[in-house]
Amino acid sequence: MDNVVKQIHSAISGLTSIFVSALGLGIVASLLFGSTGFIGDVVGNITALVSGLGNAGLVGLIVAIIVIHLLNPTGK
Repeated sequence: MDNVVKQIHSAISGLTSIFVSALGLGIVASLLFGSTGFIGDVVGNITALVSGLGNAGLVGLIVAIIVIHLLNPTGK
């Protein structure tokens, strides 16, 4: 059972690192080429997300802390 949990954790960590890398690539591509159908408006979406978290007050702050903690590669 412990082995299954470790494999699931490893798979989720791998997918998370792929999505974070794709997000970085999307930001750079969006800044270089602008908003296209393939890339989308990555910077606008991130701005809207941050604005929404800012408008949510304490709940937005808690969600931001949780997301940052989940994306921290060291897990600390």
